[in-house]
Amino acid sequence: MAVRKIIEIDENKCDGCGLCASACHEGAIQMINGKAKLVRDDYCDGLGDCIGSCPQDAITIIERDAAAYDQAAVDAHLGKSSDAATPPKMSGCPGTMARSLAQKDSPSPSSCNCQDASTSPSEKSMLGHWPVQLTLLAPNAPYFQNANLLLAADCVPFAVADFHGKFLAGKTVAVGCPKLDDAGSYVEKLTQIFKLNKINSLTVVHMEVPCCSGMMAIAMRAIEAAGIELEIKDIMVSLQGDILSENVVQL
Repeated sequence: MAVRKIIEIDENKCDGCGLCASACHEGAIQMINGKAKLVRDDYCDGLGDCIGSCPQDAITIIERDAAAYDQAAVDAHLGKSSDAATPPKMSGCPGTMARSLAQKDSPSPSSCNCQDASTSPSEKSMLGHWPVQLTLLAPNAPYFQNANLLLAADCVPFAVADFHGKFLAGKTVAVGCPKLDDAGSYVEKLTQIFKLNKINSLTVVHMEVPCCSGMMAIAMRAIEAAGIELEIKDIMVSLQGDILSENVVQL
Protein backbone atom coordinates (compact mmCIF):
# COMPACT_ATOMS: atom_id res chain seq x y z
CA MET A 1 0.00 0.00 0.00
CA ALA A 2 1.21 3.48 -0.83
CA VAL A 3 -0.26 6.95 -1.21
CA ARG A 4 -1.30 7.46 -4.83
CA LYS A 5 -3.95 9.13 -6.96
CA ILE A 6 -7.28 7.31 -7.16
CA ILE A 7 -10.89 8.24 -7.85
CA GLU A 8 -13.49 8.95 -5.18
CA ILE A 9 -17.24 8.81 -5.84
CA ASP A 10 -19.70 10.96 -3.90
CA GLU A 11 -22.74 8.71 -3.61
CA ASN A 12 -24.92 11.62 -2.52
CA LYS A 13 -24.35 13.28 -5.91
CA CYS A 14 -24.49 10.07 -7.99
CA ASP A 15 -27.79 9.73 -9.87
CA GLY A 16 -27.09 6.20 -11.10
CA CYS A 17 -26.78 7.08 -14.80
CA GLY A 18 -23.94 4.58 -15.29
CA LEU A 19 -21.94 6.74 -17.71
CA CYS A 20 -18.82 6.53 -15.54
CA ALA A 21 -18.98 2.72 -15.55
CA SER A 22 -19.17 2.77 -19.35
CA ALA A 23 -16.25 5.22 -19.55
CA CYS A 24 -13.97 3.24 -17.23
CA HIS A 25 -11.70 1.18 -19.50
CA GLU A 26 -10.54 -0.99 -16.60
CA GLY A 27 -13.94 -1.99 -15.24
CA ALA A 28 -13.07 -0.46 -11.87
CA ILE A 29 -16.51 1.14 -11.54
CA GLN A 30 -19.70 -0.90 -11.36
CA MET A 31 -23.32 0.01 -10.72
CA ILE A 32 -24.43 -1.50 -7.41
CA ASN A 33 -27.89 -0.82 -5.97
CA GLY A 34 -28.28 2.12 -8.34
CA LYS A 35 -25.02 3.83 -7.38
CA ALA A 36 -21.56 3.90 -8.94
CA LYS A 37 -18.97 2.06 -6.85
CA LEU A 38 -15.21 1.67 -7.10
CA VAL A 39 -15.08 -2.11 -6.77
CA ARG A 40 -11.31 -2.54 -6.25
CA ASP A 41 -8.46 -0.08 -5.80
CA ASP A 42 -6.02 -2.06 -7.97
CA TYR A 43 -8.40 -1.79 -10.95
CA CYS A 44 -8.22 2.02 -10.92
CA ASP A 45 -5.27 3.64 -12.69
CA GLY A 46 -6.08 7.06 -11.22
CA LEU A 47 -6.11 8.82 -14.60
CA GLY A 48 -9.75 9.87 -14.24
CA ASP A 49 -11.17 9.02 -17.68
CA CYS A 50 -14.51 8.59 -15.93
CA ILE A 51 -14.64 12.14 -14.54
CA GLY A 52 -15.69 13.90 -17.72
CA SER A 53 -18.55 11.45 -18.28
CA CYS A 54 -20.25 12.24 -14.95
CA PRO A 55 -23.07 14.78 -15.36
CA GLN A 56 -23.32 15.32 -11.60
CA ASP A 57 -19.64 16.04 -10.84
CA ALA A 58 -19.74 13.15 -8.41
CA ILE A 59 -16.23 11.88 -9.18
CA THR A 60 -12.94 13.46 -8.10
CA ILE A 61 -9.32 12.34 -7.94
CA ILE A 62 -7.83 12.22 -4.47
CA GLU A 63 -4.62 10.91 -2.94
CA ARG A 64 -4.85 8.17 -0.32
CA ASP A 65 -3.37 4.83 0.69
CA ALA A 66 -4.38 2.36 -2.02
CA ALA A 67 -3.17 -0.84 -3.61
CA ALA A 68 -1.02 -0.25 -6.69
CA TYR A 69 -2.69 -0.40 -10.09
CA ASP A 70 -2.46 -4.01 -11.39
CA GLN A 71 -2.79 -4.42 -15.18
CA ALA A 72 -2.77 -8.23 -14.93
CA ALA A 73 -5.64 -8.14 -12.46
CA VAL A 74 -7.54 -5.76 -14.77
CA ASP A 75 -7.02 -8.06 -17.76
CA ALA A 76 -8.29 -11.03 -15.76
CA HIS A 77 -11.24 -8.95 -14.53
CA LEU A 78 -12.18 -7.98 -18.09
CA GLY A 79 -11.72 -11.53 -19.34
CA LYS A 80 -9.04 -10.61 -21.87
CA SER A 81 -7.23 -13.46 -23.58
CA SER A 82 -3.89 -13.53 -25.34
CA ASP A 83 -5.69 -13.93 -28.69
CA ALA A 84 -8.29 -11.17 -28.85
CA ALA A 85 -9.27 -12.19 -32.40
CA THR A 86 -10.44 -15.64 -31.30
CA PRO A 87 -14.15 -15.45 -30.48
CA PRO A 88 -15.51 -17.38 -27.50
CA LYS A 89 -17.38 -20.55 -28.22
CA MET A 90 -21.05 -20.46 -27.41
CA SER A 91 -22.36 -23.37 -25.38
CA GLY A 92 -25.22 -24.26 -23.08
CA CYS A 93 -28.80 -23.40 -24.00
CA PRO A 94 -29.54 -24.32 -27.66
CA GLY A 95 -31.65 -21.17 -27.86
CA THR A 96 -28.44 -19.12 -28.05
CA MET A 97 -27.27 -20.81 -31.28
CA ALA A 98 -26.60 -18.26 -34.03
CA ARG A 99 -29.03 -18.54 -36.92
CA SER A 100 -30.27 -16.43 -39.80
CA LEU A 101 -34.02 -16.03 -40.17
CA ALA A 102 -35.78 -16.13 -43.52
CA GLN A 103 -38.45 -13.46 -43.87
CA LYS A 104 -41.90 -14.89 -44.59
CA ASP A 105 -44.59 -13.26 -46.66
CA SER A 106 -47.31 -11.58 -44.61
CA PRO A 107 -50.56 -13.56 -44.28
CA SER A 108 -53.52 -12.41 -46.30
CA PRO A 109 -56.50 -10.98 -44.40
CA SER A 110 -58.56 -14.11 -45.10
CA SER A 111 -55.88 -16.41 -43.63
CA CYS A 112 -55.20 -14.34 -40.54
CA ASN A 113 -56.59 -15.95 -37.38
CA CYS A 114 -55.67 -12.98 -35.19
CA GLN A 115 -58.11 -12.40 -32.37
CA ASP A 116 -57.33 -8.67 -32.33
CA ALA A 117 -58.89 -7.19 -35.45
CA SER A 118 -57.02 -3.92 -34.85
CA THR A 119 -53.71 -5.59 -35.74
CA SER A 120 -52.90 -5.14 -39.41
CA PRO A 121 -52.21 -8.46 -41.15
CA SER A 122 -49.57 -6.67 -43.25
CA GLU A 123 -47.36 -6.20 -40.24
CA LYS A 124 -44.44 -8.63 -40.07
CA SER A 125 -41.17 -9.06 -38.23
CA MET A 126 -38.05 -7.53 -39.75
CA LEU A 127 -35.75 -9.58 -37.53
CA GLY A 128 -33.16 -11.32 -39.67
CA HIS A 129 -31.19 -13.34 -37.11
CA TRP A 130 -31.14 -14.89 -33.63
CA PRO A 131 -30.10 -14.25 -30.87
CA VAL A 132 -30.23 -10.48 -30.45
CA GLN A 133 -28.95 -9.85 -26.89
CA LEU A 134 -25.39 -8.58 -27.11
CA THR A 135 -24.12 -10.97 -24.43
CA LEU A 136 -25.34 -13.97 -26.44
CA LEU A 137 -24.14 -12.87 -29.88
CA ALA A 138 -21.24 -14.76 -31.47
CA PRO A 139 -18.79 -12.22 -32.99
CA ASN A 140 -18.06 -14.53 -35.94
CA ALA A 141 -21.73 -15.11 -36.83
CA PRO A 142 -22.19 -14.80 -40.63
CA TYR A 143 -24.82 -12.07 -40.37
CA PHE A 144 -22.23 -9.59 -39.07
CA GLN A 145 -20.16 -9.61 -42.27
CA ASN A 146 -20.87 -6.46 -44.31
CA ALA A 147 -23.68 -5.65 -41.90
CA ASN A 148 -25.52 -2.45 -41.17
CA LEU A 149 -25.37 -2.81 -37.40
CA LEU A 150 -28.09 -1.49 -35.09
CA LEU A 151 -27.13 -1.16 -31.42
CA ALA A 152 -30.36 -0.60 -29.52
CA ALA A 153 -31.10 0.00 -25.85
CA ASP A 154 -33.52 -2.72 -24.85
CA CYS A 155 -36.29 -0.32 -23.81
CA VAL A 156 -36.49 1.29 -27.26
CA PRO A 157 -38.69 -1.37 -28.94
CA PHE A 158 -41.29 -0.93 -26.20
CA ALA A 159 -41.42 2.84 -26.67
CA VAL A 160 -41.34 2.96 -30.49
CA ALA A 161 -44.50 1.45 -31.96
CA ASP A 162 -42.97 0.97 -35.43
CA PHE A 163 -39.55 -0.17 -34.25
CA HIS A 164 -39.25 -2.86 -36.93
CA GLY A 165 -40.16 -0.62 -39.83
CA LYS A 166 -38.41 2.49 -38.55
CA PHE A 167 -35.12 1.04 -37.29
CA LEU A 168 -34.74 -2.73 -37.74
CA ALA A 169 -35.42 -3.29 -41.45
CA GLY A 170 -32.24 -4.31 -43.26
CA LYS A 171 -30.07 -4.28 -40.14
CA THR A 172 -28.29 -6.71 -37.89
CA VAL A 173 -29.33 -5.88 -34.32
CA ALA A 174 -27.69 -6.10 -30.91
CA VAL A 175 -29.62 -5.04 -27.82
CA GLY A 176 -28.57 -4.32 -24.25
CA CYS A 177 -28.97 -2.06 -21.22
CA PRO A 178 -26.03 0.22 -20.36
CA LYS A 179 -27.34 0.79 -16.81
CA LEU A 180 -28.09 -2.75 -15.63
CA ASP A 181 -25.65 -4.84 -17.69
CA ASP A 182 -21.85 -5.09 -17.67
CA ALA A 183 -20.67 -2.28 -19.93
CA GLY A 184 -17.12 -3.63 -19.97
CA SER A 185 -18.23 -6.97 -21.40
CA TYR A 186 -20.31 -5.14 -24.01
CA VAL A 187 -17.25 -3.17 -25.10
CA GLU A 188 -15.26 -6.40 -25.38
CA LYS A 189 -17.96 -8.11 -27.45
CA LEU A 190 -18.42 -5.17 -29.82
CA THR A 191 -14.64 -4.86 -30.20
CA GLN A 192 -14.49 -8.47 -31.36
CA ILE A 193 -17.37 -7.92 -33.76
CA PHE A 194 -15.62 -4.90 -35.27
CA LYS A 195 -12.28 -6.74 -35.55
CA LEU A 196 -13.71 -9.89 -37.15
CA ASN A 197 -16.14 -8.29 -39.59
CA LYS A 198 -16.51 -5.49 -42.08
CA ILE A 199 -19.28 -3.33 -40.65
CA ASN A 200 -20.80 -1.03 -43.25
CA SER A 201 -22.67 1.27 -40.86
CA LEU A 202 -23.52 1.63 -37.18
CA THR A 203 -26.71 3.10 -35.76
CA VAL A 204 -27.11 3.54 -32.01
CA VAL A 205 -30.66 4.18 -30.78
CA HIS A 206 -31.36 4.88 -27.11
CA MET A 207 -33.92 6.46 -24.81
CA GLU A 208 -33.84 10.07 -23.60
CA VAL A 209 -33.07 9.11 -19.96
CA PRO A 210 -29.44 9.98 -19.05
CA CYS A 211 -28.28 6.45 -18.23
CA CYS A 212 -29.34 5.20 -21.66
CA SER A 213 -26.82 7.41 -23.46
CA GLY A 214 -24.22 4.98 -22.16
CA MET A 215 -24.91 2.97 -25.34
CA MET A 216 -23.02 5.62 -27.31
CA ALA A 217 -20.09 5.48 -24.87
CA ILE A 218 -19.96 1.69 -25.26
CA ALA A 219 -19.96 1.93 -29.06
CA MET A 220 -17.26 4.62 -29.10
CA ARG A 221 -14.99 2.69 -26.75
CA ALA A 222 -15.33 -0.46 -28.87
CA ILE A 223 -14.50 1.39 -32.09
CA GLU A 224 -11.44 2.90 -30.42
CA ALA A 225 -10.34 -0.49 -29.06
CA ALA A 226 -10.80 -2.14 -32.47
CA GLY A 227 -8.68 0.54 -34.12
CA ILE A 228 -11.13 1.24 -36.93
CA GLU A 229 -12.83 4.27 -38.41
CA LEU A 230 -16.61 4.13 -38.40
CA GLU A 231 -19.41 6.66 -38.56
CA ILE A 232 -22.09 6.39 -35.87
CA LYS A 233 -25.64 7.56 -36.35
CA ASP A 234 -26.82 8.48 -32.85
CA ILE A 235 -30.62 8.53 -32.40
CA MET A 236 -32.40 9.52 -29.19
CA VAL A 237 -36.08 8.71 -28.70
CA SER A 238 -38.54 10.01 -26.13
CA LEU A 239 -40.49 7.96 -23.63
CA GLN A 240 -43.45 8.32 -26.01
CA GLY A 241 -41.42 6.88 -28.88
CA ASP A 242 -40.78 10.11 -30.82
CA ILE A 243 -37.36 10.81 -32.33
CA LEU A 244 -35.85 13.69 -30.35
CA SER A 245 -32.50 13.97 -32.12
CA GLU A 246 -30.33 12.43 -34.82
CA ASN A 247 -26.61 13.13 -34.92
CA VAL A 248 -23.71 11.70 -36.89
CA VAL A 249 -20.39 11.08 -35.11
CA GLN A 250 -17.31 10.20 -37.16
CA LEU A 251 -14.65 8.16 -35.36
